[in-house]
Amino acid sequence: MHTLPFEVVLASSSPQRRRLLRQVISEFEVMAPDAEEVLIPGADPESLARCLAEAKAESVARRRPGALVIGADTVVECQGEVIGKPADRADAVRMLTKLTAHPHRVITGLCVVAPDGTRRSVISVARVRMRKLSRAEIEHYVDSERPMDRAGAYGLKELDANVLSLEGSASAVIGLPLEELESMLQSIYPGGAGGG
Repeated sequence: MHTLPFEVVLASSSPQRRRLLRQVISEFEVMAPDAEEVLIPGADPESLARCLAEAKAESVARRRPGALVIGADTVVECQGEVIGKPADRADAVRMLTKLTAHPHRVITGLCVVAPDGTRRSVISVARVRMRKLSRAEIEHYVDSERPMDRAGAYGLKELDANVLSLEGSASAVIGLPLEELESMLQSIYPGGAGGG
């Protein structure tokens, strides 16, 4: 758990990111960013995830000078298609049909704006293979799990029976790469790390 001598702000309204951040920082504020999450046609998913995370962090940092601001954004790439959040129920069903039939990559960008205004950003890439779900299973998931605020319309759970293999950071797939965040916090304030 890190003890930091400045205010920390999570630039996200995601409950999953809040839950993950509590594993490394006990006290922080949450502020929704005013940056738009727009998928840029033709952009590679790594650059896109990084740009979206930076836009989120910087939009909040402008409103909270002197605080440490953490922003993250996740996109999914499957068979050359970059997938963000679903537009509607039918789009969520389409996404899950594709993702459960093919291996895919989950790319999460992380950006930290330090209290002095300097910015650090990284990406974390995980490879995921899911169990092929039936149409009925997919529709049940969409109706019961409320996946509309998640890239690819799927939220990873601990010991997830639908995931056959995951290479990379599980926390990054959920939405906040904790290993990279720990490293960034250590570099910004070496005296504040109490261990994870």
